[in-house]
Amino acid sequence: MSDKPLISHTYTADPSAHVFEGKLYIYPSHDRETDQPTNDNGDQYDMVDYHVFSLDEIGGEVVDHGPALRMEDIPWVDKQLWAPDAATKNGKYYLYFPARDAEGIFRIGVAVGDRPEGPFTPEPEPIKGSYSIDPAVFVDEDGEAFMYFGGIWGGQLQNWQGERFDPQGEEPTGDAPALLPLVARMSEDMKEFSEEPRSIEIRDENGELLKASDHDRRFFEAAWLHKYKGRYYFSYSTGDTHYLCYAVGDSPYGPFTYGGRILEPVLGWTTHHSIVEFKGKWYLFHHDCELSKGVNHLRNVKVKEIFYDEEGRILPVE
Repeated sequence: MSDKPLISHTYTADPSAHVFEGKLYIYPSHDRETDQPTNDNGDQYDMVDYHVFSLDEIGGEVVDHGPALRMEDIPWVDKQLWAPDAATKNGKYYLYFPARDAEGIFRIGVAVGDRPEGPFTPEPEPIKGSYSIDPAVFVDEDGEAFMYFGGIWGGQLQNWQGERFDPQGEEPTGDAPALLPLVARMSEDMKEFSEEPRSIEIRDENGELLKASDHDRRFFEAAWLHKYKGRYYFSYSTGDTHYLCYAVGDSPYGPFTYGGRILEPVLGWTTHHSIVEFKGKWYLFHHDCELSKGVNHLRNVKVKEIFYDEEGRILPVE
């Protein structure tokens, strides 16, 4: 399989891949040139729209369906359309996205369409009770849907204590438990939470919560959930150490036990992914900065086949 960028005519990142109507659809963020400063707050990631891409087979032509949603069409958004995801239920398609509101706080919005490629019409307000970044929506076999979300530093997860936003909030350190991602069941119409978001426990091999100092394994951002042979796989980025890792559990709520690394650090500052089965094979979609030769806010999507061993462990990508 080629390791070349899937999309080379524009910059794309944070790919959420899904199989809809027999095709593979990719919902990435859309990087652009910007004069915003590069910092840990992520000001350099100043994206303003989403394009949807599709392909009939891995290695085949990738079709750019054009802008599916623009920032100017979303009433509550002030800036920064970051990593999105999509889902389908009840004959509709839903695009979920994080963005900053007028107060500079990240919320999560939803837009609805009739086709996988859009266009999508946004709801006028963000999802009530939503905050932080990187929504990933998993629809289980029984039709129940769950949103996973959260991101540290620029993603503001460290600023939240329950429903209170603290602009001085900091990531815990040392032997304190690491910050945890969040999950909430979605309403039947897929536009709201049907419950208060709850923390997702990620535990080590001894059943202990991962520590804040364990930067090689603790959650940072880029939540994703997939199911393999009846078990739930929660995968994520470690952020400042640049690994993609996964943990396994028996419920969409967890707890999840750390399983290992999927991908080592790539060229560029960030790593963000999705995992999907397509035509009997499993694939990891991710990004690096090959096209821009390492410019961290100008990224490109790639795909790699992944494999499991007999015990269900994901084998590290070569």
